Amino acid sequence: MTLSATEGARPEGGAARVVVRRLGRPGDLGWVVLAHGEVYAEEFGWDTSFEALVARIVADYAGHHDPAREASWIAEVDGERVGCVFCVAAGEETAQLRILLVHPAARGLGAGSLLVGTCLDFARAAGYRRITLWTNDVLAAARQIYVAAGFQLVDEERHTSFGHDLVGQNWARDL
Repeated sequence: MTLSATEGARPEGGAARVVVRRLGRPGDLGWVVLAHGEVYAEEFGWDTSFEALVARIVADYAGHHDPAREASWIAEVDGERVGCVFCVAAGEETAQLRILLVHPAARGLGAGSLLVGTCLDFARAAGYRRITLWTNDVLAAARQIYVAAGFQLVDEERHTSFGHDLVGQNWARDL
């Protein structure tokens, strides 16, 4: 990734522009797994069990999602993948936001908010009345995006996963 994380601009001086598109190009699924594995290992020291979890989520989605009720998106800057989010069914009236990621080199450009907003718009249009998500309390930047999008903390539970003691959090909001 060549985008400057500190400047958030292209070398020629124009502001970097985030574009959100549907997941579906060759390499998108693999990138989601690879990026999660690399970013979470680098930033939080999480082991490959996290990458394996993401791989299962991606494989389940790729194998049998309902396109009318479930979707996923990739954020790009200058044609490079920089983020993703998935919206999947968690029940008849409840959607679940899953595996939001913004690559560190693209943070501060609004990609996370665009991805979450796109997910919320889709969930509303698909007829869901509520949306939930699960995260861990160490993911402070993601939590800020969720709060800004109207999510509220439902509950927390300590767990040991990905090689660390963590506090899992369930968040939700009405649509």
